Amino acid sequence: MAGNIRIGIDVGGTFTHAVAIDGAELKLVGKAKVLTTHRAAQGVAAGIIESLQLLLSGAGIAPDDVSFIAHSTTQATNALLEGDVAPVGILGMGAGGNAWLARAASNVGHIRLARDKFLKTTHRFINTSKPPSDDAIRSALSELVAGGAGAVAISEAFSVDEPDNELRALAVAEEMGLYATAGSEVSRLYGLTVRTRTAVINASMLPKMIEAATMTDRSVREAGIKAPLMIMRSDGGVMDIDSMRKRPILTILSGPAAGVAAAMMYLHISDGIFLEVGGTSTDISAIRNGKAQVKSAEVGGHKVYLRTLDVRTVGIAGGSMLRISGDRLVDVGPRSAHIAGLGYASFSPALTSPQVSLITPQPGDPSDYAVLSEGQADPSVCFTPTCAANLLGLVPEGNCARGNVEAIRKAVEPIAVRLHASPEQAADRVLEAATGKCWPVVHELIKDYKMDPAMVSLVGGGGGAAALVPFLGRHRGLRHSLAENADVISAIGVALALVRESVERQIMNPDAEAILRVRQEAVVAVQRMGADPATVEVQVEVDPKTSIVRATAFGATSLTTAKELKRALSPDERKKLVADSMRVAPEAVRLACETDHFQVYAAETTTSRLGRLFKLKHHSLRTLDETGVIRLQIKDGIAQLTTVSRTEKALADIAEDHSQYGDAGRILPAMMLLAGTKIIDLSGLLDLSQIVSVAKIELETLPQDSKTIVIASLP
Repeated sequence: MAGNIRIGIDVGGTFTHAVAIDGAELKLVGKAKVLTTHRAAQGVAAGIIESLQLLLSGAGIAPDDVSFIAHSTTQATNALLEGDVAPVGILGMGAGGNAWLARAASNVGHIRLARDKFLKTTHRFINTSKPPSDDAIRSALSELVAGGAGAVAISEAFSVDEPDNELRALAVAEEMGLYATAGSEVSRLYGLTVRTRTAVINASMLPKMIEAATMTDRSVREAGIKAPLMIMRSDGGVMDIDSMRKRPILTILSGPAAGVAAAMMYLHISDGIFLEVGGTSTDISAIRNGKAQVKSAEVGGHKVYLRTLDVRTVGIAGGSMLRISGDRLVDVGPRSAHIAGLGYASFSPALTSPQVSLITPQPGDPSDYAVLSEGQADPSVCFTPTCAANLLGLVPEGNCARGNVEAIRKAVEPIAVRLHASPEQAADRVLEAATGKCWPVVHELIKDYKMDPAMVSLVGGGGGAAALVPFLGRHRGLRHSLAENADVISAIGVALALVRESVERQIMNPDAEAILRVRQEAVVAVQRMGADPATVEVQVEVDPKTSIVRATAFGATSLTTAKELKRALSPDERKKLVADSMRVAPEAVRLACETDHFQVYAAETTTSRLGRLFKLKHHSLRTLDETGVIRLQIKDGIAQLTTVSRTEKALADIAEDHSQYGDAGRILPAMMLLAGTKIIDLSGLLDLSQIVSVAKIELETLPQDSKTIVIASLP
């Protein structure tokens, strides 16, 4: 364990959790919890520091043993929701005949953040037909500061190609001691208005985020930890603190992203829906082929150049309160017992003669939220989905949501009488109403990302996971499980997250050379942030509609990868694992091909259509890594074993044999390449030359006779 402790700190709405993970065996060796310090003078940084100190002392961890430390943050998200941001001065620039267009496009006005909350801006413009002098820049910046700007966004037309003027103005701003950001720093995509808006939002966060980051970093150093402090990003990776100081906008939604990172790195979900269930809300996300799904972000209904995980939040969770009208259960949530300042029947002393009363928990809430009290005493507890799940035996022994069933049964009796139901029937109705809010989101994610329901598994994380996930899985006929250490799953995700960076460029008709340049830029960026070159993997995508080439690189911060060291599975155990995944008998599964690090299993499977009137046959594949984790699930595909020297021919042969042709021309099958220890995703590339070029780069360090496997997913 010495020298290989990974620390993750997750800042939640109520609690800040800190965990220590043994990086060699991925075992939890310590955890700590404190209340999130929203109102402290140091903000949430105070809770981060406090939880770190408790963790180190409680688990007996020496500072020198810490090889990695990272934290998520709610600060950027909360700042936008609450309008707690600095006014921003915009220094727009443009040249020639288009200067008047640049003046208008860079003046984005006040940006709506939330209801009655706006980010205020002021605007000045410099015509850059001739290079502006430092004095001219300094004068414009001084006017913005005099107008109330607490930070500056510098944005010039076509700075994507020529950022010199922006960078010069940025240097002047830094000399003046101003918080400043340049449009070309936050995005290299065309579109002056959207790029300026993104830069403005980024700049508005700089004062508070830099202050908090500096304070946290100082405290980590004072604790004797030498490992660099990393910050969770909204796309599920981490970045170093210097990168965060430039682009705090990347930390929006870093809290939910932490849970998704855990689902991939700790729980090894390859195809599934991850539900992180708290006390008040549930974050739901999709993982497909071992990758979290991302989307373009919006702020106040406006597009910004930011990619975030597609995490969808539902106002239902383990602590949601019941709403009762007459003898009907009309709703569950969105108000929770936590916000109402009440306890759960699950974790409270049993009431002798409980009575139901209806209250208005918070101003503006309906007056039909049900609470339980002893006689005429003040309301004390609520019957929640957590209580219902315990009563129905859905909460396993040892789970953090496990409660006192006898106390729950006593508490539910007056509710059941009111609903003309047995206690079990009442509990069933509560969970049906609660999970009924989750199911449309789960179903939509499966549909949006074209996931096969037969391969999808529901995985629950968070302290309230047992309240919803087992019932939802059973009710909808989906496989389901609860995460180990569910209550601290997000902190675990922070501890295990990889360094990540995405590079985007708009390139008309990109050739292989242009794609490789973007790829290399992403590789250099993650290595600069501390990723070990031996661990770096890259996914490249080309979007024909927008001409965007996107390369996403990620890697570990040391030679310790997030590979679980556990007892090797026997061949029979591997076959049973695959058979369970495919829902076939073990004898129907065969080993199709293997390398030193991967095994690909195949079986013939069927799906039914039109009420089982028709059955479709599929050649299903599962890829297992050397630790016995399913890394890829393919409903219908082919796998071809080859070598490094013959991989190009194998790719060409599969493309030739399995391409489809339509109005848009040739459509290649989605291809993956198993090479060395990496799964190389080639599915985002549009033509064979691009695929071959990226594959060559990935294979150049491997021996020519090394085994590779090409996998193609067929429509």
